[in-house]
Amino acid sequence: MVLMSNYSKEDVKEYIRNIRLLLTESVEEMTDERALDIIEEYVFSQVRSSSCSFRDNTALIERLFLSLRCEMDILQPLIDDRSISEIMVNGPDNIFVEREGVITQVPASFDSVEDLQELIRRIAGRVHREINELNPIVDARLSDGSRVNAVYGNIALNGPILTIRKFPERVMTMGDFIRNGTISLEGARILRILVRCGYNCFVSGGTSSGKTTMLNVLAQLIPPGERVIVIEDSAELQINQISNIVRMECRSPNTSGRGQVDMTHLVRASLRMRPDRIIVGEVRGGEVFDMINAMNTGHAGSLSTGHANSITGMLKRLEAMFMQAVDFPVDAIRAQIGEGIDIMIHMSRMRDGSRRVVEIAELAEVQNGQIRTNCLYRADGGLTGKKLLHREKLLIGDVSEDEVNSI
Repeated sequence: MVLMSNYSKEDVKEYIRNIRLLLTESVEEMTDERALDIIEEYVFSQVRSSSCSFRDNTALIERLFLSLRCEMDILQPLIDDRSISEIMVNGPDNIFVEREGVITQVPASFDSVEDLQELIRRIAGRVHREINELNPIVDARLSDGSRVNAVYGNIALNGPILTIRKFPERVMTMGDFIRNGTISLEGARILRILVRCGYNCFVSGGTSSGKTTMLNVLAQLIPPGERVIVIEDSAELQINQISNIVRMECRSPNTSGRGQVDMTHLVRASLRMRPDRIIVGEVRGGEVFDMINAMNTGHAGSLSTGHANSITGMLKRLEAMFMQAVDFPVDAIRAQIGEGIDIMIHMSRMRDGSRRVVEIAELAEVQNGQIRTNCLYRADGGLTGKKLLHREKLLIGDVSEDEVNSI
């Protein structure tokens, strides 16, 4: 991104206002070529100073074009850059990006706090969300499906804060995971069999460990003839091979506190839609009660994710979330979780920025008040040699005898 050394932020804001006043046609209806012609004519006839270089004038034209035409203002070049996986805006003057696991600062900045806040409001408004001093945190998405989190300036001391998790244009497959070392061929073969046979799988991991990407990959293994219900807080999953699919997204309350539709509402609604499988993007609270109930009442092959540092940690978090919804004895809660979830898949982000499947484990049984796991795969040693204990779904699944014997 080209920097301007001789045009101040105040100058640029004035130029943007002047150009908008000069326009006699709708910005939305205007072609990019027409917008660029208008901006260049304005710069070279009204603005250009003898103290400014060709480089400065070119950068000014680019800046004005981004403000006038691009959905994401000065972030648009970063959005268009396929090598960038995450964009982190810490206030108007500090913008960072992640490329291949490495974070660097970019030489770009917003003209003011107000410009950044206006961009955040536009992003939230496109998905019918609100962000303001009364509702200072919002999760949203861009038109390309990228995930957005924003925090308003009244609670972010160096804010506003905007974080954009970009998704690759091409949906990753299990083959990609094998090639880039996320999982071994043997581990991938296990997951293919388990998903096809309808085992309920839960993906755990820390922040940016690849949970959503893994969920996408697992969803691609679902047989195409099944009816799938997808429930997400903000729509992220890219499931293209299923024709009989229902996608639902949570909705925040309006300024009057009405109209909220949360995960719990959507999970309950999904049970009346004749699902073969239910995919819950991420469980964070009491909705885990309804999700586990669904898994325990015949909805085989359900998939979900959650934040945790290990499989054991995830099980403890699920217990805590379960308790938010119902007042059950902890032993009963553990029994419900152990009966509902068949397989736990734990993801981790390595120090070099890569993501890896660390462990695949079966929830075996509740023993001495604790859920016992049967580890089938570890990243550092591959297959453990242990056999799947609960083989009922395996034996009735659409798999060969060799596949049955391999797990």
